[in-house]
Parts: sequence; structure tokens; C-alpha cells
Amino acid sequence: MIKLPKTKRASSVLGISLDGNRLEAVVMRRNGSLQIQQTLSVPLALSPLSGDPELVGREIRNHLDQAGIRERRCAVCLPLNWVLTVQTKLPDLPEEDIASFLALESERGFPSGHENLYIADSRVRVAGGEQYATLLGIPRNHIAILERALKAAQLKPLTFSIGITALAAAGTESQPGLLTLGIAPHGIDLQVSAGGGIAALRSLDGALDTDAALKGIDADLVAREIRITLGQLPAAFGKDVRLARIYSRGEIARQFNTDIARRLEGMGLKVELMDRASDAQFSTAPSPDIALSPALALAANFLRSGLSRPEFLPPKVHPWQQFINNNLASRKFGWVGAAAGGAAAIVIIAFLIQQWQISRLENRWHGMSAQVAELSHAQDQIRRFRPWYDRSFRAMRIMKAITEAFPEAGYVSAKNLEIHDLSNVTCSGVARDNQSYLALLAKLRADSEVTDLKTEMVRGQAPVQFTLNFQWEANNATGN
Repeated sequence: MIKLPKTKRASSVLGISLDGNRLEAVVMRRNGSLQIQQTLSVPLALSPLSGDPELVGREIRNHLDQAGIRERRCAVCLPLNWVLTVQTKLPDLPEEDIASFLALESERGFPSGHENLYIADSRVRVAGGEQYATLLGIPRNHIAILERALKAAQLKPLTFSIGITALAAAGTESQPGLLTLGIAPHGIDLQVSAGGGIAALRSLDGALDTDAALKGIDADLVAREIRITLGQLPAAFGKDVRLARIYSRGEIARQFNTDIARRLEGMGLKVELMDRASDAQFSTAPSPDIALSPALALAANFLRSGLSRPEFLPPKVHPWQQFINNNLASRKFGWVGAAAGGAAAIVIIAFLIQQWQISRLENRWHGMSAQVAELSHAQDQIRRFRPWYDRSFRAMRIMKAITEAFPEAGYVSAKNLEIHDLSNVTCSGVARDNQSYLALLAKLRADSEVTDLKTEMVRGQAPVQFTLNFQWEANNATGN
């Protein structure tokens, strides 16, 4: 296997926000401090999701060319209204079982599974030690359409993340609980951060009146939705959220800032009106038209840390084989001919040496062939009759271990049990609920003769269908 060198972290990136039918872009370079080189904010004639991806990509490319933007690597903010969320409390499980538990919760909570959704998770820990996980799902079809549009625009995505999450990342290390409100002419996004993760994520589309002659934001509705969101969180989260940051843009936000700040302060929240999207150090201040854009926040976060959370960019396979083939094909034919002639001479010499060695080994074999035949016959007889003298009863002990692992409280039944080579065990069955199945796993792990326990399949919530396998290694202490 050829090891490729690690990819160098990007020194410049194009931050893009596609929310509604508006394109916002900022070219940013990392050189000590961050430098904003070019910006763009224009409406799109075609919807990035419902329009033809080729035409959408061509329109984006035209806008970038007109702005003189040549940067190809991009960090893309996904619209929050693409995101589905499910929150669940994490039980006290080993870390290797958390992924299986979250997979069960995603099947139960989302309308479809991993085959139709890209699913990320954000874990939250409260002061008492309890853990929660917020599952975030985006339809794979949305991501595929966006990738086709970016390819048509001659852009290479480095990360797909959420705009409001990029805004909320500024200064969260010093804040135990934070409510972030992102207000733009196309919609309102809300995120609650607590315990080192995302506690709540919502898009408040109904608060923005876009049909009236004079657009406006219903501050009472927004305050009510914030109160409902905080009230639905576990009590340990709600008491930690004491700061609200508002990222507001456009003419419609001026009066709203005053109205919502008064209502939030009445809810016990300290309000901060933000004047830019990132707390990074810039060589020059961002222009007002882009200062509060999620595209600027995501680009700055990516250049500083090299990663984004949550991440929805599908993994890519490095084209190393194509690189090797292209380099080999570019060699000169004269050099190849000379090398081929030398290789042929080496092969002939090696063949002659090999024939001499084969002849010498054949002579040695004739001298020992009779003894080898006698030993082989004895080994065949031992292998043939060894099972008749096995007193360890391995199969019975394996079945006894599985039977004793079934929990006394709860209901677990086995439908199928397969034992291969008296060591490889596969068991399929049904548990009344997830807790009964987890109790079965815990007892099997506690058995010293059970190793490499794995869950092959878990489906459903109540009942739970499962298939697990493990290796049986008999202890010497049992006399086996």
C-alpha cells in the first residue's frame, strides 16, 4: 500500500452561503491574521434546490466571474430548513455501544434512515453528569443536488456545515449556555448551545412577514417560540442559558432588535447585538454588507481550525491510482526499452539459478519421502479421531453461557444460534425493549470466555430485533 502525503491545510477559502435565493460569498486568506480579499452578495434567479443543478452552477459561476473571484476551494453554509433534528438522552453505556444506540434513535425519530439521510450528532453534557445527543439529518438528495451545482460552478467543497452553527461558534468556550438568533431578510434561525454542544436548532420561518408591502418581524411570535424552545429543553439546560446573541441584518431588523431585546431581558437573558459574524482577528474590518454573513463565520472558523462541526460533506476517495498511472505513462520510451533489456537479462540468470536449486532440493526430498509419508499418515489419524476424545463439551458450555446471559428482568428470546468451529458464535433473536437487549450485552461482556463481541444488526425499538456474534475462548482454569 502506497502512503500518500497528508493534505496541507488550506491557506485560503471561499465562504459561501446559499439561503433562500440569495448568494453570499467571501474570499478569505490566512496569513497570520485573516484577510478578507473579495466579497459578493447577489440574488439568484434559480433556486439552488429546485432549479436544474447545471443551470444553478452556471449562474453561480457567472456571478463569481463578474466579481473577479477565482478561488475554487469553498466552505458552504447549508440552509437550516434542510435540517431535521431529534434529541435523545444517552444512557450509561460503553463508548463502543453509543453509535449503535444513536443509530436506533435515528431510525425511531427520523422519517427515514441512513440510506436517505446524512446524519451527524452533537453531544451535550450537563453539570450532573447526564449526557444528551442532538441528531441532525439532511436528505442525501439535497446534498447530491448541491454537489452537482458546485461542480458545474467549478468549485471544490471542503466542508458543508450550517450557517447558524458557524455564527454560534464564536466565543462559546467561555459560555456555558448561549442562545443565538440569526436574522436575515430571508428568514430567522435559532440555536441553543449548552454543555459543549447543540441543545436545540430551529428555523422560525413564520415570524418573517414577506408578503406585506412593508416587511416586518413579529417580535411577540419570536419571543414565544424562544420561550417554548427553552421550556422543552431538559431543566439542566434551561437554567444555564443566560446569554442571547442577535446577528441581525437589513432594514427590517432595526425595530425588531429593540423589541426582541426587551422581551428577552424580561425572560432573564442578557442580550448582545453583534456587529460581525466572527470573533477572529482580521487585517481590515469586514464591509457592512458581509460582516454578519454566515459565509464569513464559516470561512474564518475553517481557516483557523481546519474543520467544521457538524460536518455533512460526503467522504471522498483520493485518486492515488490515477496519479500513479499518469506519472508512469509519461516516461520516455528509450528509458523503458533499456530497462526492459536489463530486466530480461536478470530474469534469465534468475531462471538458471532457480533450476539448479530445484534439482538440489529434489535430491534431498527423495532421501526423506518415506519418513514424511509415515508422519503424514499418523497426523491424519490423529485429526480423524481427535473429536471423539474431546471432554470439554464446548458447544454445551457456549449454549449455557448464552442462556445465563439472558436477563431475568425483561424479555429476550433467541431465534437462531450458530456455532462454527466451536468458537465463532452468531445469535439472532428478539428483545422486549432496548434496555433488555443492553442487559444481554452487559452480561456477555462480563463473561471472561466471550471476546470480540459485536452487534451485526439492531432494528426496531419495542420489540428490538438483533443479531450479534462473538468469539468463544475457553479458560484454562476450567480444564479445557
